Amino acid sequence: MRLKDHCYDITKKELERFESDTDMGLRIMCPEYSPDHIDVKTFPLTEKEDIFILCWNMEEEGRLLATIKPYKPPFTYSSTYLQGGRTQYHTHDYIELAYIVEGEFRQRIMGNDILFKQGELCLIDKNCPHQDYLADHNSVILFIGLANEIFDQVMVENIGEEKILNFLQTALMKQKDIQQFLHFKPKNQEDTKLEELLLSLLTEMDYQDAASQYICKGFIMRILHYISTMYDFKLSNEQRKKMNWLVYEEITKYIEENYASIAVKELVARFHFNEDYYNRLLKSKTGMTYLEYVQDIRLKNAHRLLKTTLLTVDAVADMVGYQNKGYFYKIFVDRYGITPAKLRK
Repeated sequence: MRLKDHCYDITKKELERFESDTDMGLRIMCPEYSPDHIDVKTFPLTEKEDIFILCWNMEEEGRLLATIKPYKPPFTYSSTYLQGGRTQYHTHDYIELAYIVEGEFRQRIMGNDILFKQGELCLIDKNCPHQDYLADHNSVILFIGLANEIFDQVMVENIGEEKILNFLQTALMKQKDIQQFLHFKPKNQEDTKLEELLLSLLTEMDYQDAASQYICKGFIMRILHYISTMYDFKLSNEQRKKMNWLVYEEITKYIEENYASIAVKELVARFHFNEDYYNRLLKSKTGMTYLEYVQDIRLKNAHRLLKTTLLTVDAVADMVGYQNKGYFYKIFVDRYGITPAKLRK
């Protein structure tokens, strides 16, 4: 089942239905009633729970269907609204991560209108004033509420050994504190991994057994770590420069350790940047493209092996990554002005 289908399913079930005049309804979606007042929304679950999900399904005719998980008994909230209207300005005493499952979603955050498109996310810090525009088209939004402690825990614990991931997650936390909200855009529009993680989280919310709290925390950890690397978010100029140097150091180290068989697709899979990024980065630091940089390392190592070992020329060519011996001879002569055989002698 796709994430969108699951969201349709949980918001359209004919379970206990709350209408717009209930306290729960106002908690889920409170229409704007004053331009001067800011509501404060508290965490809606018990002290034992630190993660919840609110799913909005806004229909074209101006009807909202919504539900909160975990919540007992399960329910669907139904309300109509004026198209083009807005919710009341509000803040949270928790952190909110919103994912646009379908359509578009517009928010007014700290006085600025921000449009989020399908597949994008918004991370809003606690105490950040904002309001939501009520769409006049079909849109499905998944809001994940995180108690402040859980966000800090999953961003700090078990972040792995990779320096780049460590840096990005630290930068994310700092930028959240500075800007109060972050806009995430996917680097690859075809990537479905995040939706798979979100669907797994939603499914686990239905179990709510003794293990669910820990499993859901694990999914949140994976989700936040995933968007740290596979989604673009705004960095300060200083942070971006630091990240570029860090990536440069990590990828050149990886290339030097794997130069004989390296392919740029390996870098994409390992470090999560597109192919053009490595060309631009290496060009800015070394004056060489990715292919030129790899060739430079291979030829330097071929030169060293010919000077310091008794390996045959063919064996050296193969060891540094060239199966085409004629091509190896040509680029070696172009580089050193002498054939490999003559250098050996």
